[in-house]
Amino acid sequence: MEIKERILNHSATLFLRNGIKSVSMDDIATSMAMSKKTLYKWFENKDQIVLATMELHLDKVQGECASMAGHAATAVEEMMRITAWAEQQFSGMHPGIFYDLQKYYPAAWNLFAAHKNNFILAQISKNLERGMAEGLYRSDLDVDVLARMHLAQIDLMFNAELYPPGQFVPQRVSRVFDEHFLLGVASLKGHKLINEFRHVTEEE
Repeated sequence: MEIKERILNHSATLFLRNGIKSVSMDDIATSMAMSKKTLYKWFENKDQIVLATMELHLDKVQGECASMAGHAATAVEEMMRITAWAEQQFSGMHPGIFYDLQKYYPAAWNLFAAHKNNFILAQISKNLERGMAEGLYRSDLDVDVLARMHLAQIDLMFNAELYPPGQFVPQRVSRVFDEHFLLGVASLKGHKLINEFRHVTEEE
């Protein structure tokens, strides 16, 4: 693997585990058993590493999301796959990452915000439209309003005042949000399919 890519992958692991602000260039070099001179040969400062790490991460995320949508047999299966994938993404993630990005790394934060407000919003809208066409979601959904509501839940999930990290891990909040949203938009036919995925039997 190219040295630059190794640095980015290793930095991403450190950021996810420890938060971004607390990880220094020294920390990255030491944990890679690399000289600071070599590290600075590839990146002038940590801001560059954070931005490049975000670019690499978002490119990977978009590819994985597109693949899940393409391989899912229904809109419900697509949403269930993405929910499970999101839980895995949030597992072990430091709760201060989004705060660090927004406060200290505006270029990387703006990149993430653009990804969220364009790519993720479009994916949610497409899923809602697909589910309506398949008869698995209610036919009277206001897609524009619901897609933005679901998007806003990403920010709510990492709101430390609303969900203190000591009480709520992100994957727990993500699971509840996604399940609540999916059951809310589902038709009776979709609800039955969701219960099959969840292995739940409800009395009618």
